[in-house]
Amino acid sequence: MLRLAVRVAREHCEPVLAELLDLVPAGLEERDVDAATVEYVLYGASGELPALGHVRAAAGGALVDVSTSELPDDWGQRWRSFHTALDVGPLRVRPPWEPRRADALDVVIDPGQAFGTGAHPSTRLTLELLIRLQPQGPLADWGCGSGVLSVAAAKLGFEPVVACDHDPAAITATREAAEANGVTVATARCDLRGGPGPWAPAVLANLVRPLLLELAGHLAQPPRDLIISGLENREADEVAAAFALDEVARRSVDGWTAIHLSA
Repeated sequence: MLRLAVRVAREHCEPVLAELLDLVPAGLEERDVDAATVEYVLYGASGELPALGHVRAAAGGALVDVSTSELPDDWGQRWRSFHTALDVGPLRVRPPWEPRRADALDVVIDPGQAFGTGAHPSTRLTLELLIRLQPQGPLADWGCGSGVLSVAAAKLGFEPVVACDHDPAAITATREAAEANGVTVATARCDLRGGPGPWAPAVLANLVRPLLLELAGHLAQPPRDLIISGLENREADEVAAAFALDEVARRSVDGWTAIHLSA
């Protein structure tokens, strides 16, 4: 089994992901290398992976590095050990092979597709702020990725929940996650560069600084509660100020920040 790793600049990672998914529709793994770099990892037998030339073309000017390596025989077990359960208040977010927690709202996310289980610090911080909200009425998840935030919101009692993303793979992953967890999440394609996603009184936006700044400029009708995340600590004040909303709470860990804003 071979491992193909493609490292790209974080600020250009979303269009690169879309291009790579055209080459590997079955999905890939996303990892954070550092604050400026994202790594996309493809696995396959010899002859199954796309040619390096095609991968380089897909990454374009965002490419930082591309490398291939042969995996040891126990790589499957090692891969599983990388994806562990995440406990946040009443929630447990876990891959299918991790055990339930008896007293928890169980959110099961299969990392076998494009987006992992949502264990990134920005996801954890968003969940910490989300559980502080009263689960009353609708919620929208702008840039849903794996669907972990949408599913968690539905488990907490928000209804209806609508998730949107520009990436078709994210829409598929979110639908499958909702079905696997026995909750209802509506999905829609949206291009957040052109304007906000579906409006709701509560909105989650786990994105990146440039996209959040664009959203701030287009947000004619702010939600009652807006949780923004995906921010490095040094970016948080700038982005929060761009929304011109009241800051209710802020959480930071491992260099990342999430903020609860209110109209």
